[in-house]
Amino acid sequence: MSRNRDDALIETVSRECIANKVRLLNRAVTAIYDEALRPHGLKISQMSVLVTVAKMGTASPGLVGRVLHMEKSTLSRNVDRIRARGWLEAAPAADGRSTELRVTARGRGLLRQVHGAWVRAQQRAAEMLGDHGVSGITRTVALLTRARREGP
Repeated sequence: MSRNRDDALIETVSRECIANKVRLLNRAVTAIYDEALRPHGLKISQMSVLVTVAKMGTASPGLVGRVLHMEKSTLSRNVDRIRARGWLEAAPAADGRSTELRVTARGRGLLRQVHGAWVRAQQRAAEMLGDHGVSGITRTVALLTRARREGP
């Protein structure tokens, strides 16, 4: 009897778990972008950091991590790789106690260079997700962003 309940529970989680579905979707979409960006030596996770920092002008690693909902160790690993390639630089902040990130001229050049590959990946991902999928993701991210700004 217990085995049947376990099997039913496993079947329900396997079929319905939102987290598992989102993680699967994330891996599939990430693979599309990573494949397109690979010839440029870039991953979409690194491009996200570059674009976020470029949009801000300068930003502390902590702020970048919060904006991207990225764990500190994951962000640090990405920043280290991006800096090693000369696309990002870190400098002491005005207060002298923290660090600020800034996209280098080389990093901005890279973003221009990869734009076509990114557009192609964007089109492939949109085709895979369909109009309803893209609008659902866009709506959900907007809600999450607003909730984060407004706080608990």
